[in-house]
Amino acid sequence: MSTIRIAISSDALQLSQLAESTFRTTFELSNTAENMALFCKKNYSEDIQASEIANSNMLTFLCEDNGRMIGFAQLHWGDVPIYVAAKSAGEVQRLYVAENWHGKGVAQQLMNSCIEEIQRRQSDAIWLGVWEHNPRAISFYKKFGFIEVAEHVFTVGDDPQRDIIMVRAIQSVQEFSL
Repeated sequence: MSTIRIAISSDALQLSQLAESTFRTTFELSNTAENMALFCKKNYSEDIQASEIANSNMLTFLCEDNGRMIGFAQLHWGDVPIYVAAKSAGEVQRLYVAENWHGKGVAQQLMNSCIEEIQRRQSDAIWLGVWEHNPRAISFYKKFGFIEVAEHVFTVGDDPQRDIIMVRAIQSVQEFSL
């Protein structure tokens, strides 16, 4: 049985390895080796993960199986794009699961943890960007009630790519309980 917990500073190295390996597995065939290397160096080093774990505007959930990291999700609070109609929205900045754990409920556990945290912080919406050529992820988010509202550019290395922006309104914990 896998468990979810919040990342701590000593998780940074293992998280950086999982983040890079899951990103590469998901997108390597659609990008040049140079662009993948640039993106991973800029986003997934141990120092960067340690900084994100320490950032009070971020929260990283880890999913583990017998002490081994098998997935993660990172929430971020901060600037909200104008096309996200909300007073206080949180972003699912990343949600990745090791390939051999796909289809086993790990992504659902992580997303449920994200939604619960967004509710706990009394945010009224949750949003994310997803690559337009990732139909599995788009379908997953739609099952959680996310709808497409806009698009933006997500750059991998020096390659500008189109991400779909998806949003889900969040009910307060009180409303959700009724």
